[in-house]
Amino acid sequence: MKILLALALATSALPSLGQQTTAASLAKKVDDHYNHLQSLEAHYAERYQGMGLDRTETGTLTLRKPGRMRWAYDAPAGKVFLLNGKDAIAYTPGDAQATRFPEKQLDDLRSPLRFLLGHTELAKELDQLSLTPVSDNSQPGGPLYTLSGTPKGMTQRLKTLSLTVDATGQIRSMRIEEIDGAQTTFTFTAIHENIPTTDAEFNFSAPRGVGIVDGTNPL
Repeated sequence: MKILLALALATSALPSLGQQTTAASLAKKVDDHYNHLQSLEAHYAERYQGMGLDRTETGTLTLRKPGRMRWAYDAPAGKVFLLNGKDAIAYTPGDAQATRFPEKQLDDLRSPLRFLLGHTELAKELDQLSLTPVSDNSQPGGPLYTLSGTPKGMTQRLKTLSLTVDATGQIRSMRIEEIDGAQTTFTFTAIHENIPTTDAEFNFSAPRGVGIVDGTNPL
């Protein structure tokens, strides 16, 4: 009887061990969550800390597969960064020109979220992937975790990309640490998934008198 009881206790413990959250298992949840989405809209707060600056900007992020992204800023109103599936365009009100960048050559702090616009495989996007539980787990929807790694192809500029996600794999924030120590954090709220979108949202309409020039890396 003692042997049978010991076996029963050991067997009952196996499911809980199998449910342990690891970097690999949570990355898979992120993959599964975003691979089932076609579009997403969220409010964001973008905080930059570095070079003696501490600046926060806000706005609305819209994503649509395949390959479309729009960051529309609240302040200054009219500032925009978008991907139309081929090129990226950045524009700030008051500038005489908007700048266009080939998407394949894009090296921008907002570009790591591009992995959500295709077939997500987070473990292949980040080297040295690690998992850290967030100490404050009082958030609605359960505990939060931070997945960290170095984005492939951006090692000359970025040191670490950290994604804070919930147990379902939904991304709540993204923190980027550059080689020089500067940090940019994007916090996402009011997230709406699989919303209707139009092509016009991802095309840039230049204000009167504003031209479009080819550039390299947007700020």
